[in-house]
Amino acid sequence: MTLRLILGDQLNLQHTWFERPQEEVLYYMAEMRQETDYVKHHIQKVTAFFLSMRNFRDTLKKQGHQIIYWELTHPENTQDLIKNLEHLIANHEISRFEYLLPDEYRLDEQLKNFCEKLEIPCKAIDSEHFYTSRAEVSDFFKGKKQYLMEYFYRHMRKKHQVLMVNEKDPLQGQWNFDASNRKKWTAKSKVPTRQLPAYDVTELVEMIKDHGVETIGSIDAKAFNWPCTRAESLDVLKEFCEKLLPHFGDYQDAMDPEEPLLYHSLLSFSLNTKMISPKEVVDTVVVHWEQHQEEIDISQVEGFVRQILGWREYMRGMYWMLMPDYSTKNTLENTNPLPDFYWTGNTQMNCLKHAINQSLETAYAHHIQRLMITGNYALLTQCDPDEVDAWYLGIYIDALQWVEITNTRGMSQWADGGIIASKPYVSSGNYINKMSNYCGDCKYSVSKKTEEDACPFNALYWNFLDEKKAHFKTNNRMSMMLRNLENMDPELLSAYKERAANIIENPEKF
Repeated sequence: MTLRLILGDQLNLQHTWFERPQEEVLYYMAEMRQETDYVKHHIQKVTAFFLSMRNFRDTLKKQGHQIIYWELTHPENTQDLIKNLEHLIANHEISRFEYLLPDEYRLDEQLKNFCEKLEIPCKAIDSEHFYTSRAEVSDFFKGKKQYLMEYFYRHMRKKHQVLMVNEKDPLQGQWNFDASNRKKWTAKSKVPTRQLPAYDVTELVEMIKDHGVETIGSIDAKAFNWPCTRAESLDVLKEFCEKLLPHFGDYQDAMDPEEPLLYHSLLSFSLNTKMISPKEVVDTVVVHWEQHQEEIDISQVEGFVRQILGWREYMRGMYWMLMPDYSTKNTLENTNPLPDFYWTGNTQMNCLKHAINQSLETAYAHHIQRLMITGNYALLTQCDPDEVDAWYLGIYIDALQWVEITNTRGMSQWADGGIIASKPYVSSGNYINKMSNYCGDCKYSVSKKTEEDACPFNALYWNFLDEKKAHFKTNNRMSMMLRNLENMDPELLSAYKERAANIIENPEKF
């Protein structure tokens, strides 16, 4: 009998493992405290993973596969993956062990160490999900001084012939339409209504709480609407193409307190649990665009393809190239604690209040809210990247370390010193005002500098540049801002720094 392990983010019904039931194969899945407790997760994240895993189990059973599934409360569940596997191997006459390659370093190490001690044959199998192998990004950048995602993205476009006019040239002669995708939301049109799933997860939520799992955020247990099956995920993809793709690119960076989703796809959880694959998502979107080119501009679809084919594969490859050292990088030597309002939303800064409360209420925020609101503030206030990592990894439903840490420690916090992002993504209040509708109703004025009612981001921005200028003196992309800093009236800079110090030391007052 062969024992095959399926982890909670390996729900790929299209995998060759599941082509036909086999009498000599036994599958194993488990809900474990090992996975709920390594950081404090959002209640919707834990619920979505357990629900999706149970749905996956039910589908495998219907297809005739043999599966052992231990719920969180199962009496034999030790809550530890290795102990559970040892128990199963000893009690089910297992003669061979197989597992799908994990996407998180900690689980990869855990299973490799386990297999080294096993006295039966064992084998790791590719998850058959990504476009790339673990090492493909590393191989692509071998010998290069910079790891620019744009170059890798173009390589992927050519290799997989996505939005290409021939083997070498992009459609319409342009690789990247990012400059067209920075519109502010003006509410001139109504965002289409979505038809999302609806679950009553009351019993599941009660089980999680009764078992003592500590979580953050809130949940409407009687109307839980994240897709938790492959069929539901495909429905969300279809709806995205039909309703939302026509304006996805236009407003992909926009932020509005009344429209938390705008035209975003809500496919990240489905993708990161492997219920759907990046290739079928990209292929479906491109085919839909090809059939509706008169109504949908190429800038809408290219912006989406870049996120999946470029950014997602790039970040995953960088993760495997840089771990485990990457998880401890802190180039800027930031050590301040993350403010308490990241867990409560209790702040008078309107952009942070909305972005954090939305995250607590929905377990979701789009990439610019994460990067330029919550991430921007954490970097400007020089928070410890360990704390920032833990918050992002816990609060978002789609957060797994391979995709979270490269974005947080790299792109957002510049803790890696520029390996992933050539410059830190920081801004004063001006950028937030340009891309969002948060500032109009805020207590603080984005146009003021150091007054008591001036936007805190303004003082924090110039203070950060002054505090960290030594790190950026050879960075060409920061040269203009450093010249502005150098030419600033010393009294104004002093006032900025005094206000910034007050904000950093007393975040609860702001």
